[in-house]
Amino acid sequence: MTQQSEATMAPTGPHAPDDPTVTDPEHYRVVLENDRVRVLEYRDVPGARTHPHRHPDSVMVTATGFRRRITSGERAVEVELEPGQVRWLAEQEHVGENVGTSPTHAFFVELKEPHPGGAADRADGPPAPLGPA
Repeated sequence: MTQQSEATMAPTGPHAPDDPTVTDPEHYRVVLENDRVRVLEYRDVPGARTHPHRHPDSVMVTATGFRRRITSGERAVEVELEPGQVRWLAEQEHVGENVGTSPTHAFFVELKEPHPGGAADRADGPPAPLGPA
């Protein structure tokens, strides 16, 4: 690795500045962690907004239904999900805002192993929309 690429790489992982448990500890908490996955619980109330943060490839399980606005760069989408939905979320950085009338409660199963083909080779389905938190 060259010095330039090392200098431009952002730190990642559970204690990185863009980790959701660091940026928004009032909303995210670790409920299980081992060498292969980390499971986060997320809770908020209407009007709550997260700071910019990053998730690795993850599976999200909704415990409650909710409506959120997700912003990544110049792109913003609104998502409305029912309780008990399970969604794949490709690695992403975003800000989330509860724009609904009910609290948000969800779990994220973050994968620690990289995608076998790397980020550029995601032949396991279409790119996921921006995530919900």
